[in-house]
Amino acid sequence: MSQSSDQMELREDDIRSHYAGALGLLEGFDHSPRIASGGAAPVAEKSSGIGAARRFRSTTPGLSARRVTRTEGIQLSARIEAIGGDGLPSPIQAHVLQGLRRAIAIALAVADQFSDRIPLKDLKRANLEGGLAETRRAEFSELLTAEALITLYVFGSATAFLLSSHASEQTVEVGEIEEVLVDNGQLALHGVLWELDRDISALGTDEHKMVAVVLAFAEALMEKVAGRASTALRLEPFVAAAWRVEADDFAVRGFSPARKGKSSTLTMTFKKPNEVVGNHIAKYQSMKLAKMLMAYDFERRLNPFAKLGGFIFTFMGDGKPGTGKTTLIQMMAGLVNDYCQTAGYPFKYQNLSTDNIDSYQGKSGQNAKAFINNILDPSVIGFGTIDDIDQLAGKRGDRQSSAGQLEITAVLMESFAGANTVVRGNCTFGMFSNYPENVDDALRQRAGARFLVDGPQTRDDYIDILYLLMGKNHDIPVGEHEVFSAQEIKKAVAASFAGHSKPHEEGLIRVFDRVQSEIGDLDTIAKMGTYLKAIQEADERFTGRAIKNITDAVKVRAMDFELPDEWMEVPDLFLFKDYDTKKGMISELRQPITTEMVIQEINRYADSEFRYADKSDEVAIENMVRDLGRSEAAKRRYLEGKG
Repeated sequence: MSQSSDQMELREDDIRSHYAGALGLLEGFDHSPRIASGGAAPVAEKSSGIGAARRFRSTTPGLSARRVTRTEGIQLSARIEAIGGDGLPSPIQAHVLQGLRRAIAIALAVADQFSDRIPLKDLKRANLEGGLAETRRAEFSELLTAEALITLYVFGSATAFLLSSHASEQTVEVGEIEEVLVDNGQLALHGVLWELDRDISALGTDEHKMVAVVLAFAEALMEKVAGRASTALRLEPFVAAAWRVEADDFAVRGFSPARKGKSSTLTMTFKKPNEVVGNHIAKYQSMKLAKMLMAYDFERRLNPFAKLGGFIFTFMGDGKPGTGKTTLIQMMAGLVNDYCQTAGYPFKYQNLSTDNIDSYQGKSGQNAKAFINNILDPSVIGFGTIDDIDQLAGKRGDRQSSAGQLEITAVLMESFAGANTVVRGNCTFGMFSNYPENVDDALRQRAGARFLVDGPQTRDDYIDILYLLMGKNHDIPVGEHEVFSAQEIKKAVAASFAGHSKPHEEGLIRVFDRVQSEIGDLDTIAKMGTYLKAIQEADERFTGRAIKNITDAVKVRAMDFELPDEWMEVPDLFLFKDYDTKKGMISELRQPITTEMVIQEINRYADSEFRYADKSDEVAIENMVRDLGRSEAAKRRYLEGKG
């Protein structure tokens, strides 16, 4: 990919100037842990398979031919090369060492760039000369902390990026990184390399496990440092800038991980749109969303739809069992997969299932966070689904919800609409449920769009689905029916949207009729606002977030067009255009927002909330009745026993 206009080149000469220092860190340094527990740092003599003297001289290209033998301290290169114990480093071991050396050098080069933008070098010089003014000591300390955090994060990001091609199915848990020192960049590297050496010693039993340890360590380090950076000072020059290493196609963008786009292997059976019968609005919006995802610009890391409005980041599909939720997932995943193959984009699909609920405290939340991060990866087009979310995510206050389910609820809520949520437009999350009334209210309201998956509804729908499922192995005539004519998407969707000009749920119908009788047609923003307030008075769960979701849905309607099929089939027509060109092409297709659109989207969203509330209340009443019945039966049995 070409260099983005907002990125500066990190020169190769600047990186290679740090190679000697980086290699020195890998060959050996002394460090006594200051934060981490577990005793002193492991030394070479006490580590299995590592002698006090080197048994060979490396001639691996890219590694130094001259070694300095150390008899104490941390020898990470010796630790890695000794795995397997055959006396010579394997290609994987050499690749890991080269990756670590380059990651350290890149981190130090970026730290230098940061120092050039601020007065840190001058302050360091003044401090060495003993002339640092007392009034600048606090500033000096804050800048050193910022330098340390930047060095650590870029090291972790570069390590994960450069070694990703050697990732295997092996996984390890390294836990939280403890030895994160922020006195300065050099000491910060000492701390984390000491801890990496300890983790490899404990967990890297073979070279594949060793790679897994290094990658897991890099991910944990980025997470730890990003958390610290959220409250640190003096980081603005780093966060506002972006650098690119052309030789590695590696980018540094603040505290966001750089990844190589890697597709997931899909084994599901894809469905074509004509194999989805009924569910017209859900089908139409899924088809539109599949094409919206493809407008994502990998250089700018932003989708024009996310900027213009109308992008669906989260949605919920609900309906009775057997109405087609799984078929809808298979259709949308198939469309995105085909589009990505045509464009050569990496596509990642993942489903969060009940298998991710774990009995160990915190593990369920970790599984959910890993799922979110995999789909959010800005280097891929992502589609994440959470099927049967009512079973997976716990409802707060429900005594039957396990700790693991509540952990998942907390992660999803924070990820879908938290303070740090960034919608780039490269991915979407779909939540599906047969019983959405059992989903936590706050989590359910984080679904920006609602897809009612009600399956076949009309006589034509039932004929079409029977014809489809019967297959070809029969001679039964179709009769007086034009197959799939009722599934013509634009015609069916127009009818479905028009059907929401008035509410469907009984409770909402009463509110709508009352408001309309009092103020007349809802043809102004003031009148529509009055209607929204009346809905809130009828259901207190209808909050400001509901209004945001409705307005987002209205913006989607303003984008009520499908990107032309030929734009997906011939990438040069649209997909390979630059961000600004794509944004302009989309803007030309936008439609004006109408009163009818707003009323229909208010009714569509409010209908879903009333439907959920009615079911939720009914379930609660039934449970209370059942409990009271059990209580009465227990009293009778108790009194009979006493008698």
